[in-house]
This record gives sequence, C-alpha cells and structure tokens, in this order.
Amino acid sequence: MACAALVVYLNLCLIILETGHATEKGTRVPQATAPGDIIIGGIFPIHEDVAKENNSYAPHIQPCIRLDNRGLVKALAMINVIETMNKSPLLADVNITLGYQIMDSCSDVSTALRATAHFTQQANCPTCAQPVIAVIGATHSELSIAIARQLTLKMIPQISYSSTTAILSDKSRFPAFMRTIPNDQHQTAAMASLLSIYGWNWVGIVTTDGNYGRSALDDFVSHASKKGICVAFKSILPQSITSQDVASAITAAAETICKNPKVQVIVSFAKARHMMNLYEELKNQVLKSGGALESMRRVWVASDSWSSSSSVKGNFTLEDIGHVVGLTFKSGNLSSFSEYLSRLEAAGHDYTGDNSFLQEFYMKLNASRDAKLMSEAVLEALRMQEFKLRQKSYTFDSRGDINLGYDVIMWSCIPGESKKTVEGQHTCCYECINCTENYYSNDTDMDQCLSCDTDTEWSPKGSSRCIFKELLFFSWQDGFAVVLLTFSVLGILLALLVSALFLRQRETPVVKAAGGPLSQVILFSLVISYISAVLFVGRPNSFQCKARQVLFGISFTLCVSCILVKTLQILLAFQFDPKLQEVLRRLYKPYVIVSICVALQAATCICWLVLKSPVNDTTSQPTTLLEECNEGSYLAFGVMLGYIAVLAFVCFICAFKGRKLPQQYNEAKFITFSMLLYLISWLLFVPVYITTSGVYLPAVEMVVILISNYGILSCHFFPKCYVILFKKEQNTKYAFRKNLYDYSSKTTSAVSVCESPASDQQFSGQPYIISASSLSVPRANPVEPAVRTNCRFEKSYTGLNRGSVTRHCLRRSTSI
Repeated sequence: MACAALVVYLNLCLIILETGHATEKGTRVPQATAPGDIIIGGIFPIHEDVAKENNSYAPHIQPCIRLDNRGLVKALAMINVIETMNKSPLLADVNITLGYQIMDSCSDVSTALRATAHFTQQANCPTCAQPVIAVIGATHSELSIAIARQLTLKMIPQISYSSTTAILSDKSRFPAFMRTIPNDQHQTAAMASLLSIYGWNWVGIVTTDGNYGRSALDDFVSHASKKGICVAFKSILPQSITSQDVASAITAAAETICKNPKVQVIVSFAKARHMMNLYEELKNQVLKSGGALESMRRVWVASDSWSSSSSVKGNFTLEDIGHVVGLTFKSGNLSSFSEYLSRLEAAGHDYTGDNSFLQEFYMKLNASRDAKLMSEAVLEALRMQEFKLRQKSYTFDSRGDINLGYDVIMWSCIPGESKKTVEGQHTCCYECINCTENYYSNDTDMDQCLSCDTDTEWSPKGSSRCIFKELLFFSWQDGFAVVLLTFSVLGILLALLVSALFLRQRETPVVKAAGGPLSQVILFSLVISYISAVLFVGRPNSFQCKARQVLFGISFTLCVSCILVKTLQILLAFQFDPKLQEVLRRLYKPYVIVSICVALQAATCICWLVLKSPVNDTTSQPTTLLEECNEGSYLAFGVMLGYIAVLAFVCFICAFKGRKLPQQYNEAKFITFSMLLYLISWLLFVPVYITTSGVYLPAVEMVVILISNYGILSCHFFPKCYVILFKKEQNTKYAFRKNLYDYSSKTTSAVSVCESPASDQQFSGQPYIISASSLSVPRANPVEPAVRTNCRFEKSYTGLNRGSVTRHCLRRSTSI
C-alpha cells in the first residue's frame, strides 16, 4: 500500500510539474510593439475566433482562426495615428515619443483577458518593459465588458471605438471605460423612428446571445412598443460563430423567416458572419421547398455590427436578398490613413516598421516608469480634456461617451446600376437594375445611367465606366497580312530576276519571240502591281487609299495592253488570209495601242480622283472602330476594273484563235490560261467583296491582285526561263527554223481543187486536179519574213478538146 501511494504521489507531482511548465509556455500572446516614452495598448479582433477544441486540462493558448481583414485595418489605423502624433510639433517640443503594444483578441473573451493580463502585469513590474498607460479596444461589447472589469482594478483608461452596449455607460461599474461612439440606446431609438416613418409596423428580430445582442434587443423592443411597432418573432443566435449550436440556430432562424412571409421587415443585431450564413441557409430552404429566390427578399434593417460589411452578401446580389437599410457610425477624413496604407502596399515585404503583425518584431525597453503616476493622470486628463481634430471639438461626457450621432446607410445600388422605383411602394423603396449596353453609372444610388460616347466608347451591361473602342485595321502584325506581304515581296524579286535574265539574254530567239522590249514593260508593270498590293496593308491614310487603286489600275492596264499587242502580233504573223492580214498590218501599231489603252485608264482614274476620290474612313462598330478606305465612287471603281476585264477578254479571244501555232512562237496557250485565270478570279472577287466587311476586306482584293500577277508571271515568263536555263538546245536559231518548218509542212500543205462547170466535165470526162506544196523553208533568221506562195489555177477552154491553163501566184511575206 505504501508503494502504491508513493507511485500515485510521484505521478501527481509529474502532472503538476507538466501543468506548470505548460502554463509558462502557453500564456504568451502574439503582439506588435514599438518603443516609446509612453506606451499605449491596443486590443483588436485580427482573427474572427479561436479553435474551441480542448484536449488538455492545462492552461494553453487556443489557436486563432480566420484572419479578419477589418480587424487588421483597425490595428494599422492605430499605428498610423501614433506615428503621425510622433511627428507633431507638440510631442517633438517636449521630446516625448509614443509607443504601442497591440494584441489580438481573436474575438474571444479568454484571449482578450489574457492580453489584458499582460498589460496589467507590466504595471506591477518595475524591471519590466515600459508599462501600458491606456488601452484602445475592444471591438465587441462582450470583450469590452470583460476587459473593462480587469483594467478598472488598475484604473487604466480604456477607449473603445465600436462597443455600444448601454451597460458600459454605468460609471459606477466601469469608471475607466470610455468610447468614441454613442451607446445602443441611441441606435435602437433611431431604428424605431425609421420604421415608424415608413410605416413598417410588423417586423422580426435577429440578434445574438450576448451583452450586445440582449441589450440591443431589450432597448429596441422598448422603443418599438412606444411607436406602435409589433414584433412578430425573435431569433437569437449564439454569440460565437464557431459554437456547436450556431448551425442549428441559423437553420431555425431561416425556417422562422420562411414561415412568416408577411413579415417583410427584419431588424438584425447579428454579426456579419451570422448574416452571411443566414442568407445561405435562406437560399437553401427556398430552393429545397421549390420556391423562387424572390421569396427570400426582405427589407433588412442593419445595426452597426454589420451595416458596413461588404462581405455579408457573399455571392448574392441585392436583387436576391432585397433592400438593406442600416445605421453606421459617422466617419471623418481618412486621407492620412489612406496614404499610410498606400505606403505599406508600395513597401510590400520590404517594410521594416514596427508592425509585428506584418513583420513579427519584438522589442524590449530598459527604462521603466511608475504605471500607477501615469494611468490615473491620463484617465483624469481624458475625462476633463476637450480634444480638437480638424476644427471639431470632442469631449467625453459624464458617462465616458462621445455622442456623435449616426449616419443612416442604405445598401445602395452599386456603380453599374441605377435606381428604379417599384410601382405601388414608397419612393425610398426601389430596385437596382443593371445599366444597359453603352450606358454606365460611376457612383452609388444613381437615378439614371449615363451614356457613353458611342463614336469612340462602349460599355457592357452593368458597367461602371466606359471603355475606349479598339481601333482595328489590316495591320502589319496580322498573320494573314504577313503571308500576303511575303508573296508580294517574293513576286517583286521574281519579276526583277526575270527582267535581269531577259535583259542578259535579249539577243536569243526565246527572248525575241517573247516580245523583246515589251516583255520588260510587262515585268515593270508587274513590279508596280505588286507594290500596289502592299499598300492594302497597314493603317489607311488618305494618300494610301488614293494610290493603291490607281496604281494597280494603271499598272495592270499597261500589263494587259502589252499582252494584247503580243496576241495581235502572233495572229498577224500566222494569218494566211491576205485581206485580213492587210487590215491587221495597218492597225498593228504596238506602242500606239499600248499608249491609247493606258491613256483611257489614266483618264478614268483622274476623273475618279478629281470628282470623288477614295478617302480613309472610320466605321463605328459596337465594340470596335474599323479604320478602312472608302472607295469614294464605286461606279468609278467598277469602271476601272471592268475596263481591265474587257482588255483581258479581248486577249483571251485572240489568243484562243491562235492556240495551234508553232510551239516556240505559240504563247497563245499561256495567254489564254493567264487571262482565263484573271477573269475567273475577278468574277469571284465581285460577290465576295460585296458580301465581306471588316478587317479583312482589303485582303480580299490583295489576294486577287496577287493571283492575277502570279498568273501572268507563271504563264508568260517561267516557261521561257525554263528553256533559257535548262533547255539551251531549244534556244537556238536552228531549233526555231526546224520548228517552223515542221509546222509549215504539217499545216500548210494544201490541196487545190480545180473546179469546172458541168459542161467541162462532160468534155473532159474527169476533173483536173493539181496539188502543190505552198510553203518555202524559212530564212536564216527565224524572226525575219517567212515567204509563202499561194497558187491558184484557172482553166479556160478554146475548143471542145483543148483548153489552156493559167497559173496565178501571190507572194506573201510576214514578219514574226
């Protein structure tokens, strides 16, 4: 038994030692400090709550959960004020600096008391760091009541910025507590008056189970009964948002609201997180019952605990939850604090100030002062002193309150929306509707949306600003434009290379048969035509719009005119009808024909430019601005293209007739194909051009121009280049003579039939037939005249049995 007792005693000692050790390690609280001659404490809800799971009986710090941005901002505001005061001449003259010690309450009473204990312990420790002489906080009334009881023991002044419960105005119980806002009696009275003014006399109440919620509920019911306002139901939610009962309580509150559809006004003293969860639960229950979301809409009268919280809506819109009217504390000029936040944002992670919640700084000071000389003096000064800030005076009254009144806040139509009064309801009741396209609103509660300048701006539905329209044109960076430009540059290089090759081989039969000087003119016109295609890319300007069509029209007319001359030359060379040949010989004036054809096209283009020339134009589309060339007169545009088409058609007909001529001389097949390709491509161009609009309209004409140019380059010049470079044996005078001779032997051997009257046949008994070869061998130079003798036989009779034969010969020479 003695041994057993000894074991139990030893185990108990170990437990006690572990408990004490845990107490030492577990009572430290996260804090932010800065040194100074006078230290001011701060308690802010930087986290929303603490983890409630408790698996240990030893004292320990419960971990805080869910960072609350609003609490962090309040702590930063305190730091900003202290830093600003340290720069003021008042403190600089007496060589005093203010420091701070800020702790996180985690919205939990136990955590807040632990922080308060840290403040009060320093007051009793002469060798510790500089003691705290005043405390700013807390946010919630429950925490402020607990903190005030502890600070009152040392008479350390406490100043709250948002605890509004009326009990804190009792100076017999909380003599060291003060606040910069009115208590809830003023707020609940204002709410009751607001409801009475609008005739909302049948309401429900949602509140929290705590000092703040209970006190606000009692005060509101008292004021409401005096105004003749009836309360349909009261839903009380747990104070802690992590309580195990909070989910069931919110579910019950949502069920109560759904079961009372005639109660369209609900007054709420709950927290922001409670309201967010309540809206979610209302939505779930409405959808579960098969109802429409509109059935959850109410008029929500919000207390200061959540009226200014933008996170309450969550994923909802005002159209879903209804109208929200709330009371909020009056606010002053926050420009200095905004600048401070901007500096913090600019500094980022490099900020090395005294904010340990951002950078975890801990500092210790060597000097100490008597916390009790200081706390009582500060409290007396705060109670008696009048403060001035931006030409306004502030004084704590006998109850330690500063009554600034309230601002009525209504959840307003946000930017991008406008108000629409609901028919049959009060003018203060309205719906928020999205601004339509090309309209915007840049402020809250705008009566109507403003119009954008639709010439240069646009805006989508529900927009808060206008957006400049994007300027579009067939740009150099466009992938399609890059491809077309590549083909244009390649065409220019090929034309120049062919021109150089023909110039070097100008004395060879192939080059002479291809037209000699005319081939250089054709290549020059193709280069200009390729250059005109390049002008269809890029941001259009006046010169570009005028030059591109005129340059193409004249250059391609020159090209087709030269091809027409070549076609007539071929027909003239191999035309065996003497009368037709004589007519062609007289009309065949190559340079005159080319000059006339080009002059007619030039006259058309000049009239076009003078009377109604192309100009750059900007077309406004819903979200973009299209910059393009307006052709001015589409009639002149059509005449220009039609004139080229007529010349091409004449070339096609003439070339088709001479398609069976000698191979070396026969360009008719190639001319036929190139002109056919041109006519087909431009016939397709017309409907595509008419039906196409937008950025790629210039690309349509550019493609057709490139097809036409490459058609002529490929059909007229590439075969000649092939012979010159790879079939040199065919580029000789002998080869050309042989080819012409073979053609003459094959196609010009004629059979002449001597016709006679019936009486002649009676005397002769059978017709008289003579055959002869009619072509001579070509001369040494194949491009010199070829001679052909046509023989015609005539027969006359001088008697019955004799006749005489007369032979008439016509000598004809043609130049090829």
